[in-house]
Amino acid sequence: MNYYHAEGYEKLDDCELVACADLERERAAAFAGRFDIDDAGVFTDYEAMLAETDPDIVSISIWPADHADVVLDCARSDSVDAIHCEKPMDLTWGNSRRMAEGCREAGVQLTFNHMRRFKPTWVEARERIDDGAIGDLERIELSPGNVYDGGTHQIDFATGVAGDRPAEWVIGQIDYREANQWFGAHNENQAHAHWRYENGVDAVVSTGGDRSFVPADMRFVGGEGVLEIGPEDSEADLRWRADGDDEWEDETVEEGAWTDPIHDAVAHVVDCLESGDRPVIGAENALNSTEIIFGIWESARRRGRVDFPLEIDDNPLEAMVESGDLDPQ
Repeated sequence: MNYYHAEGYEKLDDCELVACADLERERAAAFAGRFDIDDAGVFTDYEAMLAETDPDIVSISIWPADHADVVLDCARSDSVDAIHCEKPMDLTWGNSRRMAEGCREAGVQLTFNHMRRFKPTWVEARERIDDGAIGDLERIELSPGNVYDGGTHQIDFATGVAGDRPAEWVIGQIDYREANQWFGAHNENQAHAHWRYENGVDAVVSTGGDRSFVPADMRFVGGEGVLEIGPEDSEADLRWRADGDDEWEDETVEEGAWTDPIHDAVAHVVDCLESGDRPVIGAENALNSTEIIFGIWESARRRGRVDFPLEIDDNPLEAMVESGDLDPQ
């Protein structure tokens, strides 16, 4: 992902790539060669990079377990005004809150690469919903592969469509019988959960297993109709149907390269830094969706509904594996 972040900055007239850091110097040198970074800007220690090059913006593309420490080290640097970090936020809920609070106190803009908010099909779907195509939003249904590594995109987008506000509670259950680690983080094999946002909009997620429960990537149910993104039984990118209508209205959206939304997210980061506008992929919005993710796993651990705010610091799924309550093979 670091190359895709860099391509985003490379496209912007007001940005210049000045340095990179990687634990393996050969990888850092290869990256520098691709983006015309001088040898003096190649580092194996990111703290040395910060001290010697004084960057305004830092992009972080490392495994989630290390996000918080690196983000906060960057935030403490005198030169850094903005940090753009890969998703998910962090391996634990406590660290997710810690780095958001640390950047807020330091006055540093912190964003996460929930770049699918800029995916053309998703943008078009949100505009249709906001324009009243299905009436007032009542329920959201999601079917990602998991709730954490990939599902963070759908849960973040759903939270955005619901008004970028916190959830009130979540109740969920998971199955984790086969080891499934992505970038050092456990991800459940199957989950089912229901939560409610503060404005009364309900959401459900079903991961893994049979997609027939939610036969689309996402479904939005309103008081006057339904809209689906990636419907299972249609080649349309999205479709909607008003209550009482027999036929769907299908739409195909020009998507471009899959990396374009990553570049658009980077441009949004820079635009917001310059304008002072609040980024839609900022830490506050990311916390809303991340609380739901860890809340689902915490509900499975407690075997009951979890009311927010979520008052834990760990990762419930990781903790259940470490304790032996879950034993994926």
